[in-house]
Amino acid sequence: MIISGCLSETDGTVFRIHTKAEGFMDADIPLELVFHLPVNYPSCLPGISVNSERLTRAQCVTVKEKLLEQAESLMSEPMVHELVLWIQQNLRHILNQPETGSGNEKCTFSTSTTMDDGLWITLLHLDHMRAKTKYVKTVEKWASDLRLTGRLMFMGKIILILLQGDRNNLKEYLILQKTSKVDVDSSGKKCKEKMISVLFETKVQTEHKRFLAFEVKEYSALDELQKEFETAGLKKLFSEFVLALVK
Repeated sequence: MIISGCLSETDGTVFRIHTKAEGFMDADIPLELVFHLPVNYPSCLPGISVNSERLTRAQCVTVKEKLLEQAESLMSEPMVHELVLWIQQNLRHILNQPETGSGNEKCTFSTSTTMDDGLWITLLHLDHMRAKTKYVKTVEKWASDLRLTGRLMFMGKIILILLQGDRNNLKEYLILQKTSKVDVDSSGKKCKEKMISVLFETKVQTEHKRFLAFEVKEYSALDELQKEFETAGLKKLFSEFVLALVK
């Protein structure tokens, strides 16, 4: 089992654990488990994502649901180690359930069906992209895997990511963004994104547009960018957060 982690005073701790568990026909199934422990953990549940090249999307969703159910029974006490042991012992039984056997799409960081908070929207600001082509493709893949819609927006030196979707999936996106080597440093070495900020996060309101896809757009002038936000019903968001980046 391989464990890696990072710590932030405001975002809590993220553990990325690579392990194996017994699946069908006694075969070992490789699992990547990501636990996002909020600052007030273990008084509240961790964010959990599940990934495996050997499982379908539906199976990953079910494994995640079962882990969250088990986590609820361990509230108020440290649980990451217990949850890893539990899934190693119970994965085969979970996979044997009829509802997890359909679908052949390989699992990526899956959508969550455990907490239906409705649609949420978040606005992220990136300081720079050195390896732009690779970075953009990675962001598009993450958005697709997590069923997030919205925009990756470039205007001059301003880089914004506007995401809309399930709140847990937005949290998983942030985990990926902060823990993956998505860019390169000044010497050309792969590095993690250390200069990202969350400008805004809220539940989607009635005046907000529902994005149907995730698109990459470049704007030549500030008024074009402003129009994008106004069309999406986010005029106030633009005024309060985006204009401050221009000054």
